[in-house]
Amino acid sequence: MSIWMFVIGFFIFFVYVIFLVWNIVYNGNKQQEENYPDIDKNTDIVDMDGIGNQGRVPIYTYKKKKKF
Repeated sequence: MSIWMFVIGFFIFFVYVIFLVWNIVYNGNKQQEENYPDIDKNTDIVDMDGIGNQGRVPIYTYKKKKKF
């Protein structure tokens, strides 16, 4: 068996893996766009249930007053 057989086999396998990964990523993104077209990246992910901010911890940071 020649070394060229392994080189060509590795090349075919490498191309197959590249197209496999591309297909998984492309179809995953396409499926997400088709199934959830109204969800943007700017949407509040925490409030996906739609009941509001009940039970959420506020983001406000309170500044302590300096004592003189």
